[in-house]
Amino acid sequence: MISKILIANRGEIALRVLRACKELGIATVAVHSTADSDAMHVRLADESVCIGPPPSRESYLNIHQIVAACEITGADAVHPGYGFLSENAKFADILEAHGITFIGPTAEHIRLMGDKITAKKTAEELGIPVVPGSDGEVKPENALKVAREIGFPVLIKATAGGGGRGMKVARTEEDLEHAVATARAEAAAAFGNDAVYMEKFLGKPRHIEIQVIGDGEGNAIHLGERDCSLQRRHQKVWEEANSPALNVEQRMKIGQVCADAMKKMKYRGAGTIEFLYEDGEFYFIEMNTRLQVEHPITEAITGIDLVHEQIRVASGGGLSVKQEDVVFSGHAIECRINAEDPRTFVPSPGTITHFHAPGGLGVRVDSGAYQGYRIPPYYDSLIGKLIVHGRTRVECMMRLRRVLDEFVIDGIKTTLPLFQDLINNQDIANGDYDIHWLEHHLAATSA
Repeated sequence: MISKILIANRGEIALRVLRACKELGIATVAVHSTADSDAMHVRLADESVCIGPPPSRESYLNIHQIVAACEITGADAVHPGYGFLSENAKFADILEAHGITFIGPTAEHIRLMGDKITAKKTAEELGIPVVPGSDGEVKPENALKVAREIGFPVLIKATAGGGGRGMKVARTEEDLEHAVATARAEAAAAFGNDAVYMEKFLGKPRHIEIQVIGDGEGNAIHLGERDCSLQRRHQKVWEEANSPALNVEQRMKIGQVCADAMKKMKYRGAGTIEFLYEDGEFYFIEMNTRLQVEHPITEAITGIDLVHEQIRVASGGGLSVKQEDVVFSGHAIECRINAEDPRTFVPSPGTITHFHAPGGLGVRVDSGAYQGYRIPPYYDSLIGKLIVHGRTRVECMMRLRRVLDEFVIDGIKTTLPLFQDLINNQDIANGDYDIHWLEHHLAATSA
């Protein structure tokens, strides 16, 4: 069994992992930059190690420092959270070479799913439906031929992409040359890799993702879907489980397809298979080989602690549940609370002068923030997640409306007003939205 876990992350996810470790009786080590010395997870961990100055490349992305922290403290496992090194195959390899357990999938599977072209080919071989697109990398000289075969409009995407970077739409042949060149330039700047591929551009899809977890021995289950369609610049803002767009038959069918694929792969740990969904069809876009930001809504509707499962699998204990044991109950919504201006989305670091988290039945707040905490300007602006659960979607929405009125964060600007706007919108109430809805809504309300 694992006896001590080093948490190679910061913010709310570091605190989330720490809480799971404490419940399992496992000792914890928090690593932190000098900017995070007063962070909540650092205060609560059994031990803490400063691993460098504020820039991520010198601290949270510094593999040497993290391995050294493991050796200094005697940590025999590392939980990477999400972001930073969570999908870094080299990091997983180095930990293994030092005899330290990486709480995640194998380095081989991280590499396989980290390259979007390879991931798409693998998904197709495993029986997962994919978006019509290019057979591998697209170069400027063959882009027009490929686009004509797929049919306009087309989407050009970075093979090593994420967060919307290196992603451009070409609606006509005249748009294509500029779209490919721009996507390649963005990809090279963001990822050090200018390779791009091409897919059919879907007009009004929803973003549906399936939560899976496997034991690495050929056993795997799915825990239903999450609807992540409310996005701004390809960044998720509001997530729901289950999706208002799917029925039980659709949910179980695509879930089983994903679980079967993970069994064939002998996938280990938690993962998420992401799809675009339009006109009753699912189209694979990528797989994230880590814990997702929005994992709490899956926990809310299943009662299964995903971090507990990750640790259990990494310890060699296998899964605690079988597919037939999974029961979906009610509806859950997560709102991502960012330290940003709710109109311009400009980051708003600073000191929180007042902080009051809401409570009550079916309410969960995952946040490392507290009154007097100073939000540093160096990292992602996510400061907390509000998760609300109800027996039905209507009850969940009513509860969310009440909870948003209770939540107080003063001293900085946050996105709480955005959610107070969304909760009163009729399209949201009806579950009638797609991946473009939020940006159209924001443009209309700011005009």
